[in-house]
Amino acid sequence: MVKAPPPPPAAPATCGTVADTPEEASSDDPKLIVIKPPILIPELAARLGLKPFHIMADLIKLGVFPAPNQPLEPDIAARICESHGFTFEREKRDKDKGFHKIEEVIVEPVAPVKEPEDLLKDRPPIVTIMGHVDHGKTSILDFFRKSKITSGEAGGITQHIGAYQVIHNHQEITFLDTPGHAIFSDMRARGADITDIVVLTVAANDGVMPQTLEAIKHAKNARKTIIVAINKCDLPSANVQRVKSQLAEHGLQTTDFGGDTEFSEVSAVTGQGMETLLELIALQAEVLELKANPKATTRAAVIEARVVPGRGTTATVIVESGTLKVGTPFICGPYAGKVRSLINDRGATIKSAHPGMPVEVIGFEELPNVGDHLTEMKTEREAKALANERQEQQRLIRLKPQHRTRMEDLFSMVRDVSGKAQLKLILKCDVQGSVEAIKKAVLAIESEKVECSFITAAAGPITESDVAYADSTGAIIVGFNVKVEAKAVKSAKAAVVEIKLYSVVYELIDQVREAMLGLLEPLSRETVIGHAEVRQIFKLTRGRAAGSFVTDGRIHRKAHARVIRGGVPVFDGRMSTLRRFQEEVEEVRTNFECGIRLGEFNEYLEGDIIECYKLDKIPQTL
Repeated sequence: MVKAPPPPPAAPATCGTVADTPEEASSDDPKLIVIKPPILIPELAARLGLKPFHIMADLIKLGVFPAPNQPLEPDIAARICESHGFTFEREKRDKDKGFHKIEEVIVEPVAPVKEPEDLLKDRPPIVTIMGHVDHGKTSILDFFRKSKITSGEAGGITQHIGAYQVIHNHQEITFLDTPGHAIFSDMRARGADITDIVVLTVAANDGVMPQTLEAIKHAKNARKTIIVAINKCDLPSANVQRVKSQLAEHGLQTTDFGGDTEFSEVSAVTGQGMETLLELIALQAEVLELKANPKATTRAAVIEARVVPGRGTTATVIVESGTLKVGTPFICGPYAGKVRSLINDRGATIKSAHPGMPVEVIGFEELPNVGDHLTEMKTEREAKALANERQEQQRLIRLKPQHRTRMEDLFSMVRDVSGKAQLKLILKCDVQGSVEAIKKAVLAIESEKVECSFITAAAGPITESDVAYADSTGAIIVGFNVKVEAKAVKSAKAAVVEIKLYSVVYELIDQVREAMLGLLEPLSRETVIGHAEVRQIFKLTRGRAAGSFVTDGRIHRKAHARVIRGGVPVFDGRMSTLRRFQEEVEEVRTNFECGIRLGEFNEYLEGDIIECYKLDKIPQTL
């Protein structure tokens, strides 16, 4: 029997095949190019067997002008490969082997799955207290907790979200205290989004105010149960019926008149009606049947984040499902971490936090964004791998090639920059939520003449690097409820960098508005006050003087004046001499003669008109 000839030796790998590992070999096609992002020009050229300048030439033909080390978009790389007879494909990694497709990386955590009914347990209701400034939101919470929260708030107002727990009849209730000031709209909206019940606080002596209406809108948009607490009922000027009538106009009808909204008349100072308010909250919680699985994968919402000296980056979270424990690895947005410590609302260190419980988490690598979700991971390695992948995805988005700028666009940009004064700010706040709110409020200041921009805006103390950055960019450092490091103080004095510190938010906004106005030079407004006709020219030892007759108004020695000849100005300057006969005078009025000298001007002609005017400085408006 003749044996079959042995198979031919395998052909050497061509420049168009990627098969470094068995997992990466996705095809036997030698014309298939598989590259993992970022797609760099040198790597693509090597795979195609070309020099990088060949790829650059092809890109120029396509109208793309990237830098040599700038990543290429997959569709651009595919067109380059196609022009050389190759097929391009992004590298995909098998999910079953612990990898993720690059295309499927998302920054936001996936939504939680529906848990089986038999695993669900009762959880505390999450209650958000909303309302207008100084209507007693924090005072109500202060009464529940038997503490003095308001004494620690600058100006007596809450300026970031606080999360606290109250126990009523052996039942836990989680409260969110949100700011009432107008600029904290986003923070209140975030509070309404993660809450179950909204307690709308309205002062009986003030009635419905702008932020009251805004709170109603947020609660209704989030489809949350609303309980109205009419506060300050102990005051002589309280008018409960007026408040009820105003709220009825906005769709909140009390149950006493056939509506579906519970009302409670309270006083946070005397304690009147506070027990009734707690009972209403507990009753609504029973009706809502709030449940969560304490054994599920832990998921918690970040409601505040800050940098605390001695602790590092921390975040206040409310556990939505599962049980958050010390040592739990997690992913939060694009950052990984591990729970090093948990601190409850009373400042005590605890080992675990159950659903519905607010807790401060220590163990973040970077400052998370308010609104991100902390999600439990199986291992630290998995958390870091997913974080790296998400950060890589964000980097690719930032490095996305930009469209070419046309010359007309450049001219437009120059006109925009030259036409507006620039106020550059570096903002540092105690918490991330305040950063967002203040930044939005400042950018909302409308002006056609001044443009306010933030060089950086972050949470944490003012550091030496902030001062150096402000010095190089000409920015002002604005701090809200933060401290200035000792080295930063010295650097600021040496570099003459201005640092402004505030503890009340509306003072900060007003000061920024005043700073914007300060960049505007006052406008000069000209007001004509009189005219004189030149009737005779006098030769003097030094120069000439114009013998004039005041035809209207008055001529003032300290005013500006111009010489008009044939309707055209031939000189404009200040008056140096004004005389009546031989005496110097301050002014000459209508129908009187005088001698006038204007600066060093000597070319007077008979019939010239000397127009006298004054310049007023008018402050500009934004």
